[in-house]
Amino acid sequence: MQMLYNSDSYVVVQFDVPGASEDAAPRRGGFEIVDKLARKEIFIEGAVAESFQRGVQELVRQGPNEEVIDDYIAGFTALAQQPVVLH
Repeated sequence: MQMLYNSDSYVVVQFDVPGASEDAAPRRGGFEIVDKLARKEIFIEGAVAESFQRGVQELVRQGPNEEVIDDYIAGFTALAQQPVVLH
């Protein structure tokens, strides 16, 4: 688990789970995106996670801009249904 992004509006954490054995199973993982203002989160994996990662890498390549990155992340959090619950 690695925190990749933290703004006033969003947190993005990457999860990388190794397979059962290094040779047999591919690695699994994804991204948890927390919308702090809406208090909801979403976990994306597979093709959606790969698309998200490529998009973020392109935005960073163009020059980090928190507002632009937050707008990009908002497109993914629009699907968030899981409420954030603090214990």
